[in-house]
Amino acid sequence: MKFKKPNITEVVLRDAHQSLLATRLRYEDMESTLKLIDDVGYWSVESWGGAIFDSCIRYLGEDPWERIRNIKNHMPNTPQQMLLRGQNLLGYKHYADDLVYKFVETAKKNGVDVFRVFDAMNDERNIKKALEAVIEVDGHAQGTISYTTSPVHNYDVWVSMAQKLQDYGAHSIVIKDMAGLLSPYVGFELVSRLKEVLEVPLHLHSHATTGYSTTTAIKGIEAGLDGVDASISSMSMTYGHSATETIVGALNDSEYETNIELDKLTPIASEYRKIRKKYKQFEGSLKGVDARIITSQVPGGMLTNLEKQLRDQNAIDRFDEVLDEIPIVRKDLGYIPLVTPTSQIVGTQAVINVLSESRYQTLTKETQAILKGEYGRTPAPVDKELQQKYLDGKDPITCRPADLISNDEFAATSNKLSEIIKTENLEIELDDENVLIYALFPEIGLNFLKNKSNKDYFEDAPVEFEETNNLYKVVIDENEYFVDYSNVDSPNIINEGKADNAPTKNIAPTGKATSINAPLGGNIFNIALAEGSSVSEEDTVIILEAMKMETAVKTPVSGVISKIYVNEGDKVNPGDPLFEVS
Repeated sequence: MKFKKPNITEVVLRDAHQSLLATRLRYEDMESTLKLIDDVGYWSVESWGGAIFDSCIRYLGEDPWERIRNIKNHMPNTPQQMLLRGQNLLGYKHYADDLVYKFVETAKKNGVDVFRVFDAMNDERNIKKALEAVIEVDGHAQGTISYTTSPVHNYDVWVSMAQKLQDYGAHSIVIKDMAGLLSPYVGFELVSRLKEVLEVPLHLHSHATTGYSTTTAIKGIEAGLDGVDASISSMSMTYGHSATETIVGALNDSEYETNIELDKLTPIASEYRKIRKKYKQFEGSLKGVDARIITSQVPGGMLTNLEKQLRDQNAIDRFDEVLDEIPIVRKDLGYIPLVTPTSQIVGTQAVINVLSESRYQTLTKETQAILKGEYGRTPAPVDKELQQKYLDGKDPITCRPADLISNDEFAATSNKLSEIIKTENLEIELDDENVLIYALFPEIGLNFLKNKSNKDYFEDAPVEFEETNNLYKVVIDENEYFVDYSNVDSPNIINEGKADNAPTKNIAPTGKATSINAPLGGNIFNIALAEGSSVSEEDTVIILEAMKMETAVKTPVSGVISKIYVNEGDKVNPGDPLFEVS
């Protein structure tokens, strides 16, 4: 066999905490571990991309560009790897080719060496330009198969896709098994077939949620895998990945022995064991294996976020209903793989369907975009009745979606940000990094740039506390308290901070007007119409950003908007009054 020693990619700095801790791990806590990781001899360390960029500017108040620069400076011996969503980059829509090239170029300058490029639809057209951009800046371009199961997915589909990615110039191919669905013997067969046609190395990324991942990795290595992803043991399993030590140890004294010494992993595991305690509040409820995922196909990174989102909606008791709804939505949207952003789109739509108790009465902007073809080609046809309902007789997009975007997006965005800086007299430097932050996340990014030096604007950093099974979160008067009830007679307040979902101070609706309330908790993204405006049934009045998706809140009746209770940027809870129609 050509590759006897499988390479190991360590994912503790990105996907591990994205899956286990809702992407909340701060740079200040990981910094002390970077030299230890750099000394191991990993093929690469995944340290950026995915939800990191979004989380840094949305919650943590960290500059994501500064994060990758710092990591690279502390780890000069190890290639840094990022997860890139193809034409989506790190956002939730398609961007123009010029913006894709500019982003890749900037990421490479800041320290990214390996670019794992995927498309949530497995539409190769949405991967090609990003791979070309990586090749152009002398990065390692890794083409990605987002593995899933459905009536339309089979070995031939995956082999054909891998060949296309190789033809595009990919330096390696990875099977991205984001929900842990690849079983050991299917994995052996898939790897065997891929190795027959590929001339470039083949890697495997798998999550442990279903319990398959470790055995599948070993069987895959026996079939010829050149590399596997793993996470240090204290940040592994459940929603995350197989433990690095387990993979390395299992291969010791075999013909597939790695080049990694177990002794070098022990202090890293020890450090993250302590760090993890600090982030206990972001942990999901899963303690072992969740076999429901074999059916629902929810990826590990989505599960912890889905739990938190349902808690924010005061609906955690409906978690199982949402898991049952997800496969239905996925089928209606053409059996799309569940990986960001499609996992978020399907998950959010499932939540809305369950909470509204009416399937597809309200569609997020992103769900409508899939039906319109704005994300690319779906693996199977979408539900025609649903599609026609929201296309209103128009034809769906069949070309590569980015072909419809003007190829001057970076310049246009730069000009727009420049105008905002001048108009509002902001102290924001107009450089490539800031323009890209604004381009990918216009509202969230601009708020980050405005408040970059104001740490009070962002989520409070977690505070260290002793591990306990008696920790509870209590919200009182918009303040969040973590209380340790280990001693019932004298409970101890661990931490205090502003609640994520502090209620908006709205005035209760009065009179006989029809009141429209928030279907979900979230932020008021846009108010489309003013008080006094005439409206017809199904007119959009407010755009609500909930669970990172945009949801149109429409009026169910015709009339006049007599009262609007919220302002743009306000945070609302489920059931809060938004507007009245008289």
